[in-house]
Amino acid sequence: RLYAAFFTSSFSVALSVLYQKREVKSTMTAAAGALLLKMVIAAFSGMGAATVCHPLDVIRVQMQTEGSTYNGFTDAAAGIYKKDGLKEGLYAGVSAAYLRQWLYGSCRIGIYAYLLENAQNANVKAGLDKNAISLPSKMLMGLTSGGIGSFVGTPSELALVRMGNDKKLPVEQRRNYNGVGDAITRIARDEGFPALFTGAPATVLRACLLSACAMGITSEIKMRLSGSGFFGDDGKLYGGVPLLFVATLISSLAANIVANPFDVVKSRMQSTGDGSTQYNSMLDCFLQTVGNEGVFKLWSGFVPAFLKLAPYTVISLILTDKITKIVTGKEAL
Repeated sequence: RLYAAFFTSSFSVALSVLYQKREVKSTMTAAAGALLLKMVIAAFSGMGAATVCHPLDVIRVQMQTEGSTYNGFTDAAAGIYKKDGLKEGLYAGVSAAYLRQWLYGSCRIGIYAYLLENAQNANVKAGLDKNAISLPSKMLMGLTSGGIGSFVGTPSELALVRMGNDKKLPVEQRRNYNGVGDAITRIARDEGFPALFTGAPATVLRACLLSACAMGITSEIKMRLSGSGFFGDDGKLYGGVPLLFVATLISSLAANIVANPFDVVKSRMQSTGDGSTQYNSMLDCFLQTVGNEGVFKLWSGFVPAFLKLAPYTVISLILTDKITKIVTGKEAL
């Protein structure tokens, strides 16, 4: 009887442990699946936004890099189109922009939406208001997702800058990349694999600041304005699109003001190549730019950067929110 009781007890404990392990594994699998779904939705949403906004990115890069002679946004747009046309000019490097959405955009928006949902679920379990999440907490989530995405996506960001700036170079200095795959392969082969992460500190810092503002402030403003009555009951006027539009527009302005100096530094460091040692570091690039061209040069390309960031953020976040609502029945932001 003693042996039987011991065996029964041991068997029960083993079954309990096995069940708990299966439950943990099932929970982890479900969490990974939820995160992956959010990242895929974010990537497709980002591709839709990039298709519309890519010309503005090309204009921004060509205005920010050295040797720019354009007198403002409209002059740059007209000059690029006149010189190289639509496909080879304003849409140069669009393949890199699409890859960037799968590497950077999917993380920036997907991970943020996942972290926000987890925080909301934790509040519900604790008996608190679902949206009782502070702005600093939301910005920290955005900073985290942006930092992860930007580091993963640095090679595509580098290819995007190189391809977007290539037509501005003298004919004999052009690289004439044949798509994003060719650009990344040639950079790694000719300049070494670490060259794919040229400007990574500036890229990551810029993305952390930009994502903290764009994601965190969007969620905060959306929550606060939803109860104002200006956008219908609980912000549901016209499916909540006007509310999300206003929230993303305000957050895009804040994000662009904070991130533009790092954008200039990043563009300058990534546009050089072929062993160039003009800048020794992000700080050296920053100091040379301010010393040679003045502090306001750090906000060069602000207009095209904002005109690109605002619609990109509006389109990508609205698409993410609405697709997530259709697929999961929940809002992403």
